[in-house]
Amino acid sequence: MSKKNEYDVIIVGGGINGVGIARDCALRGISTLLIEKHDFARGASGNNTGMIHGGIRYLRYDVETTKLSCTDSGYIQKIASHLLSRIPFLFPVFQGDSKGRLLLEGAEIFFEAYDIYQPLKHGKSHTRLTGKEALQLEPGLSPDVIGAVTLDEWGINAYRLTVENAVDASLNGADIRTYCELNDFVRDAAGSVIGIRFYDRIRHSHEEHRAPVVINATGAWGPRISAKTGVAYRLRQGKGVHVVFSHRISNYGMIMNAIDGRQMFFLPHESGTIIGTTDDDFYGDLDAPPMLEDEVKYILQSARKVFPAIDRYRQISTYVGIRPTIYQWGKTEDGLSREHAIIDHADDRIPGLLSVTGGKLAAYRQLAEEVTDLIAHRLHVKVPCQTHEALLPGAKGKIDVAEFATKLNISELAVSRMVSKFGFCAKTILDSAEKEKRTLEEVCLCESVSNAELVYSAEKELTRCLDDLRGRTKLGKGSCGGCHCAWRASQIVALEKNLEPSNQLIELRHMMNQTFRERRAVLKGANLASEELLQASYFLSGNLASFMRAAEYQLGLKGKILNAVIAAEK
Repeated sequence: MSKKNEYDVIIVGGGINGVGIARDCALRGISTLLIEKHDFARGASGNNTGMIHGGIRYLRYDVETTKLSCTDSGYIQKIASHLLSRIPFLFPVFQGDSKGRLLLEGAEIFFEAYDIYQPLKHGKSHTRLTGKEALQLEPGLSPDVIGAVTLDEWGINAYRLTVENAVDASLNGADIRTYCELNDFVRDAAGSVIGIRFYDRIRHSHEEHRAPVVINATGAWGPRISAKTGVAYRLRQGKGVHVVFSHRISNYGMIMNAIDGRQMFFLPHESGTIIGTTDDDFYGDLDAPPMLEDEVKYILQSARKVFPAIDRYRQISTYVGIRPTIYQWGKTEDGLSREHAIIDHADDRIPGLLSVTGGKLAAYRQLAEEVTDLIAHRLHVKVPCQTHEALLPGAKGKIDVAEFATKLNISELAVSRMVSKFGFCAKTILDSAEKEKRTLEEVCLCESVSNAELVYSAEKELTRCLDDLRGRTKLGKGSCGGCHCAWRASQIVALEKNLEPSNQLIELRHMMNQTFRERRAVLKGANLASEELLQASYFLSGNLASFMRAAEYQLGLKGKILNAVIAAEK
């Protein structure tokens, strides 16, 4: 154990790379502090296409990344089995495509090369289909399809993957602190980085902590963070927008091309459908990247060519992430390498500071292992990496869905949805609910989120704010956008966190603001009507908050007057 405020390593950044490094360090007995200025996975880690995939398109120019991603995909399937689901993909070719028949032949050759790496990620080999066979599998395809090639990939809840790595790091001794914003690095007389100063926005405290190694794992924010020492590195920040639909449109994923040739995905994801992503150089506010109507139209135009009926389906939200892509001049955005890099700022005469950048979700574990090996070498720690074998908390057992559904008299769907998020940890939730069945009451009907899940996540999953529950449980992520469940959830969190009524309303308004931001780019038709209800709730909560503040002021004023009168009488 380290002395108070002293650690072996401090990590700045709570994305998948940061928490992956924290978990690896903790499992090796390296005392670790991680801080994050928001909640986990607020950058690219929680706003990607949601796949642990091999990166087939990188096979054209970055074979090593494809191999690494497929290898780590196999490991992640083992340690986080409850968070993954197989997605069979179609790569369709159409009559209007340039050199259509030749493209189909070339695709089969290309996928034969990809088959070499499929065993690494437990995928099936490709199959070639005729146009008729492709339409039998997915009747919604354009009738112009002349053939298709199949492949296997794996979908994952990237947000929960990040959270479970953070929770497991905490369970193994790491200090994990969210809503803590870095102010500056602490440096010694020689200029070496020996710690950090930060502000905890929840506790309202300024703190200083020290360690011989500090890791900058802040993704797209990385250059801005390292610049606090007077040095910076360059990135090509790439903006990626996705459109989310209210339910599954198809059980097959589809690979498609945008009007400019960029490859995109149309895929089933949990209970909904995701289409994306864009890839544009980004120079704006990293804390609030916009999601534009034009970007939605660009994505839908691409989907319409493959799936003509797409406009009949309801878009419920969008999300955006900024990729921390390694800098290269003269390449298009989607031609940039997805390799990761570890930058030792000792080369910039700033010993003690390392920055990690680049990479992709499917290879986070490998990046974390490389960084932790480097830290362990510096600290003379001999314990080897265990993250390719040590299971995350939710993967440490199986749950009999039917048994719990019968015992608790609830639907198997409700239990299976809970298990898909929490894995074996759902047993703790269900066991507690067995004693008090009313806690299984569904708070969020769209995403089947129960009272018990919210309480468990608030207590056990490093939750500090109401909005944190959206990523952990999918609260308010469904069709109603939180209109039905946000108020009730805010009451539950207020009870768990002992919040004053005014603070409960502040939490509620913050969650509703975040929800509106994600929905704004798709507000049309029925979405506008539902948004009216959501905004009515928003303004109601705002009026109630004003009323509560006025009431508190009046009560406080009356109390002061009463105390003054009593004092005068004495």
